Amino acid sequence: MKLVETEKAGVMENKTIKRLVVLGVLAAVIFAFFIFDLGRFFSLEVLKLHRERLLEYVHAHYIVSVLIFIGSYIVFAGTALPGSPILSLSGGFLFGTVLGTLYIVIGATIGAAIAFLIVRYVFGSILQKRYKERLERLNNNIERNGISYVLILRLIAVVPFFLVNILGGLTTISLRTFVWTTAVGIIPGAFVFAYAGKQLGSINKVGDVFSWTVILAFALLALLALIPSIFRALRKNNQ
Repeated sequence: MKLVETEKAGVMENKTIKRLVVLGVLAAVIFAFFIFDLGRFFSLEVLKLHRERLLEYVHAHYIVSVLIFIGSYIVFAGTALPGSPILSLSGGFLFGTVLGTLYIVIGATIGAAIAFLIVRYVFGSILQKRYKERLERLNNNIERNGISYVLILRLIAVVPFFLVNILGGLTTISLRTFVWTTAVGIIPGAFVFAYAGKQLGSINKVGDVFSWTVILAFALLALLALIPSIFRALRKNNQ
C-alpha cells in the first residue's frame, strides 16, 4: 500500500516538475522579448522603412522567408506577445493577399494549438479534475455548441486571440475541433490584414485596416456561425 502511494506521489511530483518547466520556458520567452525590447522591430514604421530590403530577401530566399514568417507567427500566437497585427500586415506585403492569408492562418492556428495544449496541460486537467461536478453543465454545453462558440469568437474577434486559446484549454473541447474552427474562423480577419498589407503605402496605423464595411462583414459571418446553435435550440423547444 505504501509502495503504491509512493509511486503515485512520484508521478504527481514528475507532472508538477514538467508543468513548472513548461511555464518556465514560456516565461523565459516572454521575458526575453521585453528585456531585449524586441517589440521595436515589429512596428509599421520599421516595416515601411525596410520594405525594399525585405522584398529583395523574400525574392532571393522565398522558402526560408515563408518558414521564418510562419515560425515567427507561431511564437507570437503561442505566447500572446504583442505584434501579431504587424506580422499579419507583413504577410500580405511580402507574400501577397492570398498566400499571405494562407501563411497567417497556418502560423496563427499552430500557435493557438500550442497555447491551447499548454493551458490544458498545466491548468485545464487540474481544473477539470478538481471541479468536475461543478463544470459538468458547462462541459455538456461545450460538447453541444463548442464549434459555434469558437467560430463566433474567432470571426468577430472581439475577445482577444490569446484569451480564446486560454479559455479553450480550460474546457473539454477537443483539440481537433479547436484547431479547425480556429483555422476557419480567422480566415476573414487574416484576409483583411493581408489585403491591407499589400496596400502598405496607404496605411498609417493598424487601425486603418478596419472600416465599418469590414466590421459589418465580420458581424454577418458571426451570425452565420450562430445559426446551427439557434436551430438546435428551436428544435429542442419544439420537442
